[in-house]
Amino acid sequence: MQTIIRDFIQSRRFIFCAALFLMLGHLPAQEPAATAEPAAPQPAAAPAENREQPAATPATLSSDAAGQASAEDTKTANIHIHHAKPKYTHEQTGTGDQYSAFPRPLNQYHDSNLPLIEKLVNRVRMEPFNLAVTLIFFGAVLHTFLAGKFQRYSHELARRHKAKLAASGFRLEHPEQRIPVSFKSSIFHFLGEIEVVFGIWIIPFAFVCHEFYSFQDLKLYIDHDCSFTEPLFVAVIMIIASSRPIYRLAENTLKLGASLGKGSPAAWWLSVICLAPLLGSFITEPAAMTLAAILLAKKFYQLKPSKPLMYATLALLFVNISIGGTLSSFAAPPIVMVAEKWGWGMAHMIQHFGWKSLCAILISNIVYFFIFRKEFKRLHQVQRENSAFDDATPTSWEDRQDVIPIWVYIISLFFLAWTVYFAHSPAIFIGGFMFFIGFTIATPQYQNEFSIKVPMLVAFFLAGLVILGGTQGWWLEPLLQSLGDSATMAGATILTAFNDNAAVTYLASTVPDLTDNIKYSVVAGAVTGGGLTVIANAPNPAGQAILGKFFKGINPVWLFLWALFPTAIVYIFFTAFGH
Repeated sequence: MQTIIRDFIQSRRFIFCAALFLMLGHLPAQEPAATAEPAAPQPAAAPAENREQPAATPATLSSDAAGQASAEDTKTANIHIHHAKPKYTHEQTGTGDQYSAFPRPLNQYHDSNLPLIEKLVNRVRMEPFNLAVTLIFFGAVLHTFLAGKFQRYSHELARRHKAKLAASGFRLEHPEQRIPVSFKSSIFHFLGEIEVVFGIWIIPFAFVCHEFYSFQDLKLYIDHDCSFTEPLFVAVIMIIASSRPIYRLAENTLKLGASLGKGSPAAWWLSVICLAPLLGSFITEPAAMTLAAILLAKKFYQLKPSKPLMYATLALLFVNISIGGTLSSFAAPPIVMVAEKWGWGMAHMIQHFGWKSLCAILISNIVYFFIFRKEFKRLHQVQRENSAFDDATPTSWEDRQDVIPIWVYIISLFFLAWTVYFAHSPAIFIGGFMFFIGFTIATPQYQNEFSIKVPMLVAFFLAGLVILGGTQGWWLEPLLQSLGDSATMAGATILTAFNDNAAVTYLASTVPDLTDNIKYSVVAGAVTGGGLTVIANAPNPAGQAILGKFFKGINPVWLFLWALFPTAIVYIFFTAFGH
């Protein structure tokens, strides 16, 4: 039975079922009924704790007659259709309807005349919940910095456990028997997975919500007030972008750049680090991150570069992807949040952001290339040795170089384009994703097996960030309002290191009457700081999940330090050539 379950989970049928579950589970939250239409009949024993639940339709039968109701009436009465009413209407919030009692809408504090510190103190005094959830949020941020220590301790516990088994003379008695593992080691390994950090901290967040409000408010907050479109999109785009036809197409495209350097590690490194981020402006940043990380893993990280070069490459990848999507208005999450509301099109993005990003990418890459030029020569020698070994061994099935028909490329690109075009409509792009799964099943000879573990973990990470980040506006909004043009960009850059940059720009979009200079500074700062930490930009967890196995636990401090220089280059371009 365990073998059957394991085989099912690893199959594409499981992916199909998981996608169907996600789509159907997401549909009710997309368009919650906010009208005052009569609710469907409810049973007499409806839960009393649901304060937002409309009353059931009044019964017209007496208690005696109710017992003689027909089976059809009973069946109808047992159908529960939940129509939640907004706790705050869009007139009260100034943005959209809010169904949960928390967080308190920012315009309900009525403290616009207070200085920053007094405003924050006043908001904590009015809502102690604010302080509690912010402590939880920063606890999760601190946890990401400790993830590497948890991983190392997990490996030590696993080593001790194996030594203990060996000393006891343990032997497998059946081919399907599994070697016992240390439960304590598994727990610390789980705590060391960066992708699950924010999901773990949802547990204390739920207790705090229940303590200050109610569990019903928590359900309304997650069901109606949080949008999980971005986590779902990132998961789907990662799976499609990692399929063999899309990967081969990206590999052949970047191979043109690498061929200028005869396919050496340095040539592949420059080609991926320079060109892949720019592709993000057209295929979206999550897709570009996935393709770049897969290519770097195969063409660069497998050669075992030095630790400084490993971190420098990861830092450059994060920074470049963050700013590489600024050539368009639909590819970078922080820009998507504001582009429509502020009327920013592709021409505006290229004029004010795109060319500056391109220059910053080239300068940072060239500087790091010269810093590590001796290391690249060593890797070239390793590559030649590996090539000699590979020529003497059979090529793996996944690395086969057979010809993929043009029509397979075209259909795969269609699914990628479909997902990008309907990025804000999860029911549609997940439906397209299920057709994509069917296409891969129908063309197995041109496909490779792919796993949903990494995409699902990344989606889990982003979903946790959405839930916790949605309650941080009480201090983010006044902080942004209190800063000038230059200070706003610096503040947005710093805030992005500790929060998703899309959340920073979204909060800025809710502040009325911002000047064009402030709008530019907020977005410029958000994309500038997108490579400082794993949580700073939505695609970063995807890159971390794919490349993390080469690091044995990514050290956030090392990543931050190596990202400082390219971040500074971007900052200089965005400030020296301002709006």
